[in-house]
Amino acid sequence: MRVVFAGTPEVALPALDAIVASDHELVGVVTRPDAPAGRGRRLVASPVAQRAEELGVPVLKPEHPREPEFQEALRALRPDCCPVVAYGALLPQSALDIPEHGWVNLHFSCLPAWRGAAPVQHSIWAGDEVTGATTFRIVKAMDAGPTFGVMTERIREHDTAGDLLTRLAEGGAGLLVQTLDGIEDGSLVAREQPEDGVSMAPKILVDDARVDWSEPAVAVDRRIRACTPFPGAWSLFEGERIKIGPVTLVEGSLPAGEIAVGKNDVVVGTGTQAVRLGDVKAFGKKQMAAADWARGARLTSGTRLGD
Repeated sequence: MRVVFAGTPEVALPALDAIVASDHELVGVVTRPDAPAGRGRRLVASPVAQRAEELGVPVLKPEHPREPEFQEALRALRPDCCPVVAYGALLPQSALDIPEHGWVNLHFSCLPAWRGAAPVQHSIWAGDEVTGATTFRIVKAMDAGPTFGVMTERIREHDTAGDLLTRLAEGGAGLLVQTLDGIEDGSLVAREQPEDGVSMAPKILVDDARVDWSEPAVAVDRRIRACTPFPGAWSLFEGERIKIGPVTLVEGSLPAGEIAVGKNDVVVGTGTQAVRLGDVKAFGKKQMAAADWARGARLTSGTRLGD
């Protein structure tokens, strides 16, 4: 089939590369406009745009896909189907109607669970043991279209959202190509999602990533892993934010937020057992092991986080 791929961040690249390596013909790419990045805030093309330019594929960067000029350009590419991975903009019906086989999204959950912008983060935060990826035809309702295929992936004990998303992106790339194959030869028929089991996964904001040391240690651990690497879990120390990397549950307890400084580690109290800090990034500093941060900050036992 002639396909136009829609995606923006780095997580979409495995699927784009898999399509390039498949029997389908990539005739264009749709991505978000260049965005300011770095200290100089200069405009930088998205990872998908950069890869498309390397491939010599036409790139469309509409401010919004409802723009008539964008839709005309898309029609001119004559796509049979538009596979999508993390594009980042809502598609109007007028755009959805352009390809004969619609827009087929690779979503990183087992739908109908975790519809929304942050399915991987929410699955870790909720303590799910298994998640996956689903291909479905996009409709106007959020992640509610009929599904084509699904893969599952076990959530490992120490997975961060970044770790899990990397595995899902790699595995999901093959699922997306298989879905395109099945649509082309007619062997796949989309099935409506069940009404039971729907859960929502809204975007996680910076305020959501603040560690609440009064929560049980398991909840603290899940929040931190769910927010790693983005937006980054954090806590206050002496009135300034510090970013907190994944922690390890340890035996013993301390008052919530209280620090115990050892020779080679830093332990913090929670609502249940204590946790050992991993990496810490103080404001204006590089990320470092918690013990190194404690020495540099001249921490003493009894100091508190979260105040």
